Amino acid sequence: MASSDFAGRLEGLSQSTRSAISQVLSKVRFEIIPLKNAVAQAGYLPRGAVITVTASPNKGMEATMDLAAELAESGFDVTPHLSARLHRDRAHLAATLNKAAELGIRRAFVVGGDHLHPGEFFDGLSLLEAMNEIGHPFEEVGIPAYPEGHPMIPDAKLEQALLDKQPYAHHLATQMCFDAGAIRSFLSEARRRRIGLPAFLGVPGVGGRMKLLQISARIGVGDSVRFLSKNAKVVTKLLGPGGYDPGELLEDLGDRLSDPVMAIQGLHVYTFNRCEATEAWRREYLEALSQ
Repeated sequence: MASSDFAGRLEGLSQSTRSAISQVLSKVRFEIIPLKNAVAQAGYLPRGAVITVTASPNKGMEATMDLAAELAESGFDVTPHLSARLHRDRAHLAATLNKAAELGIRRAFVVGGDHLHPGEFFDGLSLLEAMNEIGHPFEEVGIPAYPEGHPMIPDAKLEQALLDKQPYAHHLATQMCFDAGAIRSFLSEARRRRIGLPAFLGVPGVGGRMKLLQISARIGVGDSVRFLSKNAKVVTKLLGPGGYDPGELLEDLGDRLSDPVMAIQGLHVYTFNRCEATEAWRREYLEALSQ
């Protein structure tokens, strides 16, 4: 997508909105999946970029840490996802933490995980508590948040979990969401409930089309996917020749991106290992916003 393609859509944006979008686009964390193309795709990202590496029940924590090691050695600022349910016990967790320390990894993102047969740790809070007791090398720990809820966890439990995990965390990253209204409502309510962690907004990278819908459904993004399946206009945009453009979501959020109450620090971009296309879009969008 050439920067000129953004012109019509951006024409009516105020300077403050352009500045707010540019600011979050300059503070991006790129999420990748431990697949065969991961290292090659990471090569399209800026040197030193923050890359988060997911943890898969099918591949185990070892695949996450092996990729994290390779990326760290290539000069990236790596954030492995530490899945509670993929750690068998404290000895397994200690081994993961020791490996992170050896690699000089300074960040981690703690998730509950989807493994059906957990070991000693059944959720993110139990892992965070164990990490605190054992000691860990991380200067920054992130936790997930769910603007549209979670298909398997009641809202009240999610809300309490955020409060309980807050003392162990430094920021939250929202699950991928296509609805600006849901994001605004979630963060407003979180701040009202004294959840003060800075937020990284979870947005999908560009492209992917049908793959984006399939992966969205698999990882669970609540009402967004159900909405997409029923709304012809959105589906047409998502699956059309131009693919999905996350800039539209950022434009819908507008000046709220820089609202200190919202405390939005940057973006957590779900690249689906389409780093080349996603980084090209980010650079072109920043250029268009500056004109």
